[in-house]
Amino acid sequence: MQGLRGFTDAVRGWLAAGLALVYPEVCQVCGEARAGPGDGYVCGGCQARVRFIEPPFCDRCGRPFEGDLTTRFECASCREMEWHFHSARSAVATRAPVLEIIRRYKYNRALWFEPFLAGLLIRAAGPVLSGQAPDLIIPVPLHFTKKREREFNQAESLAERLGAAAQIPVNKRLLRRVLPTRSQTRLSRQERLVNMRGAFAVQAGAKLNGERVVLVDDGFTTGATTNACARALITAGAGEVSVWTVARGI
Repeated sequence: MQGLRGFTDAVRGWLAAGLALVYPEVCQVCGEARAGPGDGYVCGGCQARVRFIEPPFCDRCGRPFEGDLTTRFECASCREMEWHFHSARSAVATRAPVLEIIRRYKYNRALWFEPFLAGLLIRAAGPVLSGQAPDLIIPVPLHFTKKREREFNQAESLAERLGAAAQIPVNKRLLRRVLPTRSQTRLSRQERLVNMRGAFAVQAGAKLNGERVVLVDDGFTTGATTNACARALITAGAGEVSVWTVARGI
């Protein structure tokens, strides 16, 4: 395992060196300030525009609220939902520059942004997970046709980095996307819930024995995708499922 991790680190180092030859060390967001592969080609000025999600937020879905609330609460939307996850948290708000970075990372294979996005997730989730000590991290899977089209699953890459930082095992095979659902982008919340119904299942014959699982994805909007994943995991025997994403729509 240690040898594999060392090899992976070496590959990432070679990739960074290759990028330095192809791309000048300039921010790939604003195109003005200096930024290198170590910070995902995002300069300090653009990083300063990122809004980390701080309390108060909904105890269930993690939706942030303005104000001086000091007690735990559940938002009105969550009281109307049948969530299968215990809680959902996100590192930052889905707004500029994170929104554009995630879009380019996922759809244009701008893989140089990965260290930046993973760093946001690790900074927020790492301390929390260290205190909770979950048993397993599972990335939200892509259907094989979508993964073949993109050539990678961003949730897997982010989960691996978080797992390495928090020293929590990552399982990329247990959960599968069994239905090639249509894009969620222009669907309403209810349409997204229907679209995701039955979309995920655990590997045939696989069972969980009360493990506490952390689902990882790049973003959380309505919660339809992660809720469908959590339902499949709970049905398979997970004791508790929580969700961590890099960004959250607000």
